[in-house]
Amino acid sequence: MSLQPHQIIRQQLMTSKFWSVQDVHWMEYALTLAKQGAECGEVPVGAVLVHDEMIIGSGFNEPIGRHDATAHAEILALRDACLRLNNYRLPLHTTLYVTLEPCTMCVGALIHARVDRLIYAASEPRAGMVGSQMNLPAEPFYNHHIKTYQGLCAEHSSQMLKYFFRQRRQMAKKNKARVSQFI
Repeated sequence: MSLQPHQIIRQQLMTSKFWSVQDVHWMEYALTLAKQGAECGEVPVGAVLVHDEMIIGSGFNEPIGRHDATAHAEILALRDACLRLNNYRLPLHTTLYVTLEPCTMCVGALIHARVDRLIYAASEPRAGMVGSQMNLPAEPFYNHHIKTYQGLCAEHSSQMLKYFFRQRRQMAKKNKARVSQFI
């Protein structure tokens, strides 16, 4: 019996010395959320906040559908958790799993909410603020510091993003061709 690609990735990651089984599980959940976002026409980014091995908040990118520039996956996961907990600060030892390196806005919100650990899959070379452009969580002027880890399921997340943008470009090309035939 041959294994499916996601089963192979899971098996490889579970035997890794760096990532725990729980980390793999929660990142897989974030990837599922990212896929839901893509199905809604949003950039496929998913985020899940975990405390004591329980989900306290989750979300996927929705700026297009919500008409809200701040509706990034991380922000929606924070809003979800804060509403559930009836508090703007998260409990100690809360981890955020997100499929793409957070931007400036999201890093700021994670610091203010007091996220303890941030684990992200793919790097965001243009606007990533956890190492790609800057490393905001490491700046000494913040009164809270987040432990950050990168690369868990990075290839899977990168491929999902590449596929999404490839499909979007093909759609734009088709739409342009349709419009030009009426001109």
